[in-house]
Amino acid sequence: MRQIGRRIADTLSLRVLLFVLLGFAVVAVPAYFAFNWVVSSTVIQLGTLFAEKQVLYDRHRGLQALLREVSLAETLAGSQAIRDWALDEEDETLRRRGIAELEHYRQSFVDHSYFFVIDRSGNYYYNDAGNAYAGDQLRYAVSPQNPRDKWYFATRALGEGCHLNVDNDANLRVTKVWMNCVIREGRNVLGILGTGIDLSAFIQEVVNIPQAGITSMFVDRQGQVQAHRDENLVDLASLSAEMSDKRSVYSLVDAPEDKAVLQRLMDEVAAGGALAKSAFVNIGGKQTLVGVGYLDKLGWFNVTLMDLDAIIERGLFVPIGLLLLAVMVLVAVLLMLVFKRTVLDRVSALEGVVRSARQGDYGPAMGMGTGQQDEIGRLAASFTEMAAAVDDNTRLLEARVRERTRELEELAFRDGQTGILNRRGFMAAHAEATQSDGYGLLVVDIDRFKSINDRYGHAAGDLVVLEVARRISAAIGNRDSCARWGGDEFIVLLPGATPEQLRAAATRVMSAMDQQPIALGQAGSITASVSVGACLADARDSLDVATDMADTALYMAKAQGRNMVVVFDAELMVPPHSAKA
Repeated sequence: MRQIGRRIADTLSLRVLLFVLLGFAVVAVPAYFAFNWVVSSTVIQLGTLFAEKQVLYDRHRGLQALLREVSLAETLAGSQAIRDWALDEEDETLRRRGIAELEHYRQSFVDHSYFFVIDRSGNYYYNDAGNAYAGDQLRYAVSPQNPRDKWYFATRALGEGCHLNVDNDANLRVTKVWMNCVIREGRNVLGILGTGIDLSAFIQEVVNIPQAGITSMFVDRQGQVQAHRDENLVDLASLSAEMSDKRSVYSLVDAPEDKAVLQRLMDEVAAGGALAKSAFVNIGGKQTLVGVGYLDKLGWFNVTLMDLDAIIERGLFVPIGLLLLAVMVLVAVLLMLVFKRTVLDRVSALEGVVRSARQGDYGPAMGMGTGQQDEIGRLAASFTEMAAAVDDNTRLLEARVRERTRELEELAFRDGQTGILNRRGFMAAHAEATQSDGYGLLVVDIDRFKSINDRYGHAAGDLVVLEVARRISAAIGNRDSCARWGGDEFIVLLPGATPEQLRAAATRVMSAMDQQPIALGQAGSITASVSVGACLADARDSLDVATDMADTALYMAKAQGRNMVVVFDAELMVPPHSAKA
């Protein structure tokens, strides 16, 4: 040891090298911690961004199935046939029309079932996917004294619209969401109708996706686990009076401080301040990134736990540290300057790019991989690949959201069977086209449509409805709008129509029915006729007033033999005109 000390004391180069190495070590130690902080910050920021995007994706997947069913249930609740029946339940004609409307929508619901409670009598009508109650839809009458009927009277007290109720069957392990739509006429409740949708398959699909370092689960407002990869954590008794602390999401974290962080995230997303929130908590003695989103239609939270060490391998940065150590030994003095320029400055730029990426600007990250291809360059290229993947996933999610939004808008304004406008779409077209000018209105009803269904079957009736809709659409002008107003009833809007144009349009519609028989497949073909009620309305007239006038004319056409046009006149009804006139 003494010889080594004397050798260093006698050799200037060794002393200089030793002092340089010691001096560089003083600089290298804080530089190492700074570099490690930048790497950790990069990993954390990327992980946070990925966690929030993952939560948003799961949230959109959970809600899209519900929105379609809610839209259909709302449309059914607004059906005039349903409202008329609820006002006069004893009228057999109205009852048949109401049942037909319910059965028509049953085919469109995912669950292929419906229920309808008429408030005046309390009668509960129901049919399931197997059509087991066809012709016998009236099942029983709800009663305030029956505990099983409390849901109805609780929902009845709510405002108009659809209200969702989650039913978790502990024995069958089935989670079903019921859509209860309240139908009101002014302040009076006419009834409640709706359907259900089974979310069990979706929940299992989300929580059972094998992703390294990622655990997804669903919890309710009390934090009780409703769906998890480990079924032992699922709180099948969460609807009972006793809550299981062992099956709560709060039982997974280590300390009360972590529970408070998790509670804060859930409160923030539930309040609507943000769609997704994330933070770090300790689970099993390890820091874990947790992302939380809120499925407001269900009252559930989707919680994602992410182990960043398993997702982003920190060992990728080890070669960079070894390279820095080798360069420090070989060119200590020069490396002091080179290190700042080639390492710290570029790492700082990388941190800036990460900040931009976190704000949604991936442009700077896309060009990082085109510079020097040394270790830091390869790190930048790796980050560029990760940023590109995140950007691609973001664009894909946005495209899927836009596509789902377009599909939902199509469902909201188009009739699912015929493709023409539905009642909501027609009301929007009416509001847009009749702001300043008067307009004409045609209400078209298929003659003896029930006899077609009775003789040839409902499938043939659907073909007749589809063909009549096509012929009406072909007979009217480009500025005109055609919509399905009821089961076998259509309505046509003629903006700015004169009396001559109104009569001409009605005649074209009548003539279109005589073009050729309607093919029914193996059932052969039939010639269908329609009756048309027409009216001219002022721009100040509401749609309800105009349809009342057209309906009056239609009823006259029906009463005088069908297969004719009757034009409404407020003072003097214009004589009816047959289809061949």
